Amino acid sequence: MTETERLIRAYYDAFNAGDRAAMLALLTEDVVHDPNQGARRTGKPAFSQFMAQMDAAYAETLADLVVMVDATGTRAAAEFTVLGQYLRTEEGLPEANGQRYALPAGAFLTIRAGKIARIATHYNLPDWIRQVSTQPGPA
Repeated sequence: MTETERLIRAYYDAFNAGDRAAMLALLTEDVVHDPNQGARRTGKPAFSQFMAQMDAAYAETLADLVVMVDATGTRAAAEFTVLGQYLRTEEGLPEANGQRYALPAGAFLTIRAGKIARIATHYNLPDWIRQVSTQPGPA
């Protein structure tokens, strides 16, 4: 396993553990975050704020993680399944009532000086909307 793969696995392990401080420690100060939907965020404070908003609306863990790294170790991709629960209604999205979902997703990452400098996450938003719209929520 390469150093880059170890870094990315540590990042996603911290995500699954809910350890946002450990995630932030693996990012460059000027990290660029391109979420699937929404505006680009730059810097750890903006990324931290995004994570706090996400944690309030969703409870998520990632499964089936596969990490692919280029020969230079500076670019990578990760594929995973997001296993989640929709906790709080987000503006412009269906009403939240605890619906569960399993969503294939992926991310492209850039590595600089042993840290993650860019994360671009991608998933199928219409699939997520379909999943949370067709569930009655917990009984």
